Amino acid sequence: MCLIVIAIQSHPDYPLVIAANRDEFYHRPTAPLSFWEDSPDLLAGRDLQGHGTWLGVTTGGRLAAITNFRDPKAIDPRAISRGLLVSNFLASDISPEAYLKTIAHSRETYSGFNLVAGNILNLNRDLKQRLSPELWWYSNKKKNDILPVNPGIHAISNHLIDTPWPKTRKATDGIRKILASRKPVDPEHIFNLLADTRRPQDTELPDTGVGLEWERLLSPVFVISPAYGTRSSAVILVDRSGRLTFFERTFSSGVQPPDAGTTREFEIRL
Repeated sequence: MCLIVIAIQSHPDYPLVIAANRDEFYHRPTAPLSFWEDSPDLLAGRDLQGHGTWLGVTTGGRLAAITNFRDPKAIDPRAISRGLLVSNFLASDISPEAYLKTIAHSRETYSGFNLVAGNILNLNRDLKQRLSPELWWYSNKKKNDILPVNPGIHAISNHLIDTPWPKTRKATDGIRKILASRKPVDPEHIFNLLADTRRPQDTELPDTGVGLEWERLLSPVFVISPAYGTRSSAVILVDRSGRLTFFERTFSSGVQPPDAGTTREFEIRL
């Protein structure tokens, strides 16, 4: 996955809102959002090549998501699939912080990543109380720094959490505007935000070592190219009653959003 926005306690009716885009090569086989046959409590899409996932939840309230850390000089084709970090956490009962500490000890066996893991149920209390964070973030590019994801709106792309790239700023600002209305959240408004294909000016682009043409191609919120692009968009809404609704919209290669794509919707009562 290449973009995730996490909003904790940023709307009176929704303790947690997540918006995410998964960018990948079109030829990589993928299964859409569903409950897994070999892990019936786990709801996620599935990478059929690496057998993991990029974003998922469980009926018990666990959540995890991953983005790649863009570093072309450090890619190891022998590395373990990073998507397994998500599915392994979701299938376990270890605490999020303990899980990330375990991963930190074996960080060199993976290419660069950002991993968010947590328990949604702990976010579902009275919003008048200041909660101890139950979502945690770790990147193997930060060694042993395991940090709580505090209340507010955070974005992660292919660098460290809250790095102000053009796409993360645009996505964060867009989610903030949607939630500021205090009205019931319409997932279509978030999907429209995630479908933004506009590119920033060259002067705003980061230099991650992939060259200017790739920096341009990867710079929008929604990426389109002949071989690589945004394969799916996801919206997760958790309301105060404990209802989690997970939407996924999948796209074919070269399809222009937002007027195309197949949308799936699942609901979990936590």
